[in-house]
Amino acid sequence: MHRPAQRKRQLRSRLLVCAAAVPVILVAGCSSDSGSDSGSDASKKDSGAKSSASAKSGDDAPSVEMAAYAKLPEPCDVLSKKTLEELVPKAEDKSGKAGTSSDTALRGSCSWDSLDNNGVDGSQFRWLRVSLMRFESDASLGSGAKRAQDSFAKQVADAQATKGAKSVKAEPVQGVGQQATLVRYDLKKDKDTFKQQTFVTRVENAVITVDLNGAGLAGDKSPDAGKLGKDAQKAAKEAAESVVAANEGGGKASSGASDKPKSDDKKSDVSKSDDSKSDDKKKSGSGTKS
Repeated sequence: MHRPAQRKRQLRSRLLVCAAAVPVILVAGCSSDSGSDSGSDASKKDSGAKSSASAKSGDDAPSVEMAAYAKLPEPCDVLSKKTLEELVPKAEDKSGKAGTSSDTALRGSCSWDSLDNNGVDGSQFRWLRVSLMRFESDASLGSGAKRAQDSFAKQVADAQATKGAKSVKAEPVQGVGQQATLVRYDLKKDKDTFKQQTFVTRVENAVITVDLNGAGLAGDKSPDAGKLGKDAQKAAKEAAESVVAANEGGGKASSGASDKPKSDDKKSDVSKSDDSKSDDKKKSGSGTKS
């Protein structure tokens, strides 16, 4: 007489146990009304289901686009002798000074400084640095292009936030890579005012940052900021072309990604954690950014 009630209690108990089990084994492990054998079968099926789910999870792992550029050119070779003669005419070493880097395949820099000493008539100082950064695609971090976009934004923000900078202006520039921005400001060191130009550009998964500053020393007049800005842009365009050229025939283009930049004027718009920057800042003395 009590059998129906007892069976209901047993069934209710089994359903509660099944509710806590993995969903994929709900039917397999709880549909049987048999004893220990069914539990053993359920355990086996549970193990098989988990293995299948694990394999499926691996198959469905997110993928990212392959990075467009696989290498960087030598930083000290990205500018022509003609350009260096125009931007740093009195540089003692036109070959430049390479910055230190923990991984030259991903980052590097080169700097030049020029002092045109005219004695009692004053002097003109120039300091130029080209920094290159390349980002690889990573399933956990994103595509190389997306990571480069993030770095581009950070480089621009860092330049605008330079300590002691006065009259800071930032303007987007077309005609260099996929993104480009020029940040300019004045920076006073001792009694001299330096006109700083930071031109940041992105080409696919690479970010190029050109720092150019100049000052009139010993009473000489300050250089024209507009002219310095054009000089910085010229260096950035040339460096971007060098990155593209270094990967021609060797770089891997992303599937479905935009074509590599052709000439600068046919394209619209191109970490301070870079190990190479610290040594360069020491080299430039009063002409570097804070």
